[in-house]
This record gives sequence, structure tokens and C-alpha cells, in this order.
Amino acid sequence: MEYKFTAQNFEDEVEKSDLPVMIDFYADWCGPCRAMGPVVEKLAEKYDGKVKVGKVNSDEEPALAQAFQVMSIPAFFFIKDGKVVDTAIGGMPAAALEAHVKNLL
Repeated sequence: MEYKFTAQNFEDEVEKSDLPVMIDFYADWCGPCRAMGPVVEKLAEKYDGKVKVGKVNSDEEPALAQAFQVMSIPAFFFIKDGKVVDTAIGGMPAAALEAHVKNLL
């Protein structure tokens, strides 16, 4: 299941999550973001129950994007125990993004 993270649910869904979390900062107008969308969806399905995979629309949630110092999208943040442990920026092959997810486990 792919989550939608917002300022309202961020603390409960991300910071207090018992599972590791992958956040995809994206925007609807961003071509590389759209290209990565199906990859993120597949990872959400594959790692359901092991990793919480979700998205933040950086246009709708500018405060979250600013808090993570997102300068370029798509931007992927990998969080364990409430702390960022890894990041990846830009479009990439599915296997490359999945490697980051596997490192969370």
C-alpha cells in the first residue's frame, strides 16, 4: 500500500513508524516523477508490511519539502527509527531504487 504523507499525518506515519519508511517527494508536473510513480507503487506492494512506502506532493506540502531541504525532485528519503539514513535524487532504474529499500531491512 502506498501512503500519502502530509504535514497532518507525518509525525504518526513517519516519525513514529515501527517500520522503516521510504518517502518520495514529487510533483504532478514533473516528468521524472511521473516515470518513477509505477516503480514506487510496485515497491509499496512488494514491501507491504516490511517498509512503509509513501509520497509527499512537494507543491501541496512545501513545509515538508523545506524541512527535508528538497532542491530537486524526485527525491527519495529512507528513514529508520525516525532518522534519515539514506537519500537518492532523480529518476533511476527500478533495481537501483529497490537496492536503497533493501538497505533499510
